[in-house]
Amino acid sequence: MLSRRLLHFVVLLSCTVSVVNSEESRVLMVTQSKGFRHGSVARQEKSLSPSEVAMIQLGKETELFTVDCTQDSAADLTKDNLQNYDIVMFYTSGHLPIAEDDLDYLFETWLKQAGHGFIGFHSATDTFKEYEPYWDMVGGTFNGHPWGSRTTVTISVHEPEHPLMKPFGSEFTIRDEIYQYRNWQPDKVRVLMSLDMERCRPQKPWHVPVAWVKAYGDGRIYYNNLGHNIETWTNQAFLDSIAAGVQWIRGDVDGGSAPNPDLSAEEEAKAKQAAEKQTPAADQ
Repeated sequence: MLSRRLLHFVVLLSCTVSVVNSEESRVLMVTQSKGFRHGSVARQEKSLSPSEVAMIQLGKETELFTVDCTQDSAADLTKDNLQNYDIVMFYTSGHLPIAEDDLDYLFETWLKQAGHGFIGFHSATDTFKEYEPYWDMVGGTFNGHPWGSRTTVTISVHEPEHPLMKPFGSEFTIRDEIYQYRNWQPDKVRVLMSLDMERCRPQKPWHVPVAWVKAYGDGRIYYNNLGHNIETWTNQAFLDSIAAGVQWIRGDVDGGSAPNPDLSAEEEAKAKQAAEKQTPAADQ
């Protein structure tokens, strides 16, 4: 039996853990566009954009996080200001005007060493395309979108029991814009869902990942390609996945992040097979 003193300590420890886990994480959401500006980040008449509103509401509803939104990365993505946050979200494009020292601090110290979190949406991979430390961190670089915003695609979920993927089930269809990538390094990421190339048009002979996670030093990365269309920001499965992503970064839920390059190789082989079977009529 536990002694009364030890039992008292265990009770105190449990209370402490409960209080820590109940604290809301602080999120800085960056929606600045220095390339193509998506409707989901466009602010009208000084109001917040659809994606910003969705994240603020999600934080309030789940009581997991609070969100500050910025479209001025030079002013807000600084070493001093990053001390106020646990997670940074990027729905960005182009080369953001962040001071080099602040950019290095964000990746090397705040994220990799201090163990914070990064969540990237859609065009986060169309950001800093020529800056290797960034695309090495986020996982890849935008290289076109054969599946445009009016295209309905079928997406295979590789780990339906992963907490970030549970909201989607084993597969789903959605109308959204899907990227293909260069600087893609399957040996550094854990792919969680991909295009089902057999059921998508057009069919391309390569693996097209849609969402992945990775460890980055002591930090955690979650990237999800979805989010081009404004309607995606009201999709409950997508929102639930983001909430789970926050919990995963916080350590509230367990989910693997070890790279799975074998899966990427298998998906690549299946995509090549599907493209070889494609007929001219099927591609119209």
